[in-house]
Amino acid sequence: MSLDDPITDFRRRSVDVEGVVKTVYVAGSGPAVVLMPEMPGISPDVLRLARWIRDAGFTVHVPSLFGRDGAYPTVEDGEKVVRRACVSEEFRAFAGGGTSPVTAWLRGLARQAHAECGGPGVGAIGLCFTGNFALTMALEPAVVAPVVNHPSLPLDDPAGLELSEADALAVRERVRRDGLKVLGYRFEGDRWCTGRRFAAYRALLGDAFDGRVLPGGVAREDPPPFFRDVVGTPHSVVTAHLVDEEGHPTLAARDEILAFLAGALGVGHQGP
Repeated sequence: MSLDDPITDFRRRSVDVEGVVKTVYVAGSGPAVVLMPEMPGISPDVLRLARWIRDAGFTVHVPSLFGRDGAYPTVEDGEKVVRRACVSEEFRAFAGGGTSPVTAWLRGLARQAHAECGGPGVGAIGLCFTGNFALTMALEPAVVAPVVNHPSLPLDDPAGLELSEADALAVRERVRRDGLKVLGYRFEGDRWCTGRRFAAYRALLGDAFDGRVLPGGVAREDPPPFFRDVVGTPHSVVTAHLVDEEGHPTLAARDEILAFLAGALGVGHQGP
């Protein structure tokens, strides 16, 4: 039996932002939330999170940025996707590269989604490789609820934020001016998203950054092969390492994210 997700309950769209076209999977109704995939792509666990967002009263938009959409994360395929992304002109995987160019396209997606869905603004959720993209998207005025989950870039600088100096200052000013809050999650002991990275967020954003750390021991013990053998550490709080059991800390983190979105976007959150 295939472990892939056929994604049949989403609308598949081709979204054009200034001449660059990407596939986006859309589902639900209500204010828009852009959910960016983690490595190695739009996995079944990412889609599970997307469905929870949809069921909580939002229109979820999942852009295809890398990998094979709906694929179960294997070691071989995942390593290939990571290698391609690390040399892609769209991403800045290493220190000194500044802001990833793809974030300009993502801000355009948020702008279009807000125009279509209405409401007070758009939520943006980054995961792993795209974790910090949610913060950079706050340069778009429509984005009012950024969530940075286990941000892993730059890969070679545990204290880096994958932002140019100008963009970092602009984000800090936007957060200060509009009173935005930035929610973040990581596991204790995560070697891809360390305490030094969260300290850098706090240094940039001050009390506007709400960085929450879960004990590494609560992470799912049997994640898909890519996360078990390549990531090799508790990492993906609300996707690959989430434990879908009532009262579990990772499920509580999911509920906190949904409540954060509901408060910022004016949705009466009833749970997924």
